Amino acid sequence: MAIHGVEDFRRALGAARRVTVLSGAGVSAESGVPTFRGAGGMWRRWSATDLATPAAWARDPGLVWEFYDYRRQRMAEVRPNRAHIALAEFEARWTAAGRDFTLVTQNVDGLHEAAGSVAVTRLHGSIWHVRCVSCGQVTPNRDVPITPAFAGAGSPDPATKTRWFGPGDLPFCKCGGLLRPHIVWFGESLDAQDIGNAVAAASRCDVFIAVGTSAVVYPAAGLIPRARAAGAVVCEVNPEPTPATPDVTVHFSGPAGEVLPGLLDGLPG
Repeated sequence: MAIHGVEDFRRALGAARRVTVLSGAGVSAESGVPTFRGAGGMWRRWSATDLATPAAWARDPGLVWEFYDYRRQRMAEVRPNRAHIALAEFEARWTAAGRDFTLVTQNVDGLHEAAGSVAVTRLHGSIWHVRCVSCGQVTPNRDVPITPAFAGAGSPDPATKTRWFGPGDLPFCKCGGLLRPHIVWFGESLDAQDIGNAVAAASRCDVFIAVGTSAVVYPAAGLIPRARAAGAVVCEVNPEPTPATPDVTVHFSGPAGEVLPGLLDGLPG
């Protein structure tokens, strides 16, 4: 199907029965959540191997928690932006009309849920959940700081670090096991059910929207060509072209909060 602009895309979207959205860090950047790889991204300031891997956790869980506690402090201050709200409102209208909607996100900040999104598959976990390394229980946790010991700790900058956190400073499960962030770290596998749900949604949808994602992190990036191969109209919303851009049906350039409302508002009509 040839799509040449907003109105063409809206017509295709309005005729669809199943819609799947893949969101990345760019969606939350407009709320003030730092991205990972863009200008000012977190992995330009810190080393992922020092802070977001099983090896980092085994080496120094206090440093890992210092990093994630800092991120939780930052994220506790942000609010959903127009992109999050547009997606949540679209989902409510879409499902009320008896149509199928799935939102797959690479983000861990919880802003989609805060905006009112319901059908959310979180591929990379949630910064507002913790998991016990002993019993495996996953529980919501919005404590900021994560324990009193981290109060005022701020950014874990290796160049200025003067404080180290030991076992007595860390959060523990009621079973006695150490709690870790419920985040999929580098070197860890995604939850089989989550990726299975995402693949199924990409494979059966009529319209697939990739918004604010760099399209370089797999397996999430693989959902885009999967949807295209299955015959979906694939729309990309991003300020810059990505590796997926040559293969999508239509690319809309710009921040998600500016572009998405114009694509989604009022549908289905």
